[in-house]
Amino acid sequence: MRPRLLLLLGLLLAPTAQADSFSFGLFGDTPYTRWERQHLPELIAEMDRENLAFVIHDGDIKSGSDECSDEAFADVLKAFSSSSHPLVYVPGDNEWTDCHRRSNGGYRPLERLAKLRQLFFAGELTLGKRRFALERQSAQSEFSAYRENSRWQTGEILFVTLNIPGSNNNHDAPDRTEFIDRSRANHAWLAQSFALARARKLPGILIAIQGNPGFQAANSGHPLSGYRQFLEQLLAETRSFPGQVVLVHGDTHRQRIDQPLEDPDTGKTVANFTRVETHGSPSFGWTKATVDRGNPRLFRFEPRIVAGPGLQ
Repeated sequence: MRPRLLLLLGLLLAPTAQADSFSFGLFGDTPYTRWERQHLPELIAEMDRENLAFVIHDGDIKSGSDECSDEAFADVLKAFSSSSHPLVYVPGDNEWTDCHRRSNGGYRPLERLAKLRQLFFAGELTLGKRRFALERQSAQSEFSAYRENSRWQTGEILFVTLNIPGSNNNHDAPDRTEFIDRSRANHAWLAQSFALARARKLPGILIAIQGNPGFQAANSGHPLSGYRQFLEQLLAETRSFPGQVVLVHGDTHRQRIDQPLEDPDTGKTVANFTRVETHGSPSFGWTKATVDRGNPRLFRFEPRIVAGPGLQ
């Protein structure tokens, strides 16, 4: 086999060749301000200095009042591409569902989502200088549009991304067709992913979305309309999964690591579920996650904050 082909195979297969213990980075809801965009390369460089398998940005690459221009998208893509680690991006509401706002340029949300797919999800590989192959839902003819929904396995953990953004998951758009179609795709992708993790007898699965699905509202019996179906499926899948389940999201800009999923039949906390919300502007930082088979909870999370304007 030629050396160049061997190098390429090593690049693509690297994610599944990790040891029982490995780390990865989580960040999102940034850059919102000029200062955050200016210092984004430094944040990425800080993660570059760590021994990470990859990093995930869980959405919102601009503020909710800035224009959703091609130039703004390309600018952040350039920063993401500078990451020494493979980088996986999940789209947020600020870059598509909310782009109809006058301050955002009055764009059509679905046109902006199409542009994100063209720029950030063009190929079958992650972003970043060192990349690996992703399985995309778009490989399935029934869901060929959903290039942003992806999954991959690193070590014995399955990682899954879903396009579930803030602003109530676009549920309240004048035409709900988009929400209905995307929800059907998300439901299928999540079901397939849990089935795959069970078939492989994996001890853990991590799901990354952008929107905060509103656990408190759901636990009080009043789930948010845009997330009700997702939370019902997440609960059912988690209850029947023998390992640990982690949901990573951004959206509400409150860094936290907790266990907010409750079983409505018993009122008890679902013990094998953990939620990680990443830092959000004006909090500027990232979370180092570590998988360790020697840890009873399998995952360990270490928030890393970087001081900046707006922080006391």
